[in-house]
Amino acid sequence: QVQLTESGGGSVQAGGSLRLSCKASRSTYSGYCMGWFRRAPGKEREVVAGIATGASSTYYTYYADSVKGRFTISQDNAKNTLYLQMNSLKPEDTAMYYCAAEGRPCSPKLSYLNYWGQGTQVTVSS
Repeated sequence: QVQLTESGGGSVQAGGSLRLSCKASRSTYSGYCMGWFRRAPGKEREVVAGIATGASSTYYTYYADSVKGRFTISQDNAKNTLYLQMNSLKPEDTAMYYCAAEGRPCSPKLSYLNYWGQGTQVTVSS
């Protein structure tokens, strides 16, 4: 089992940036694909970014079209921490953001979430 704890959310104006962090209770490097999804009131859950480690430490990433070019996912395996750098934020990015893990075999699209944290709120004002 993996416990995930998010941090870094907050309120920013449109065009601003935030970096979300997700601390895992243990190493997820070899056993899981990791990522972020968000949930806004009245909207369906959306996986915004995911990352998977392949052979020879090759990383595969996924981004939803809605965030491509603005968000960047990364991970520091030594710290068991996942990040989401969010730039050029828009009001429509306002949501609760959750860190998630999917056990292998898995895809960075995170179709089958096994674990997720309690979330961190991101609010973007116009």
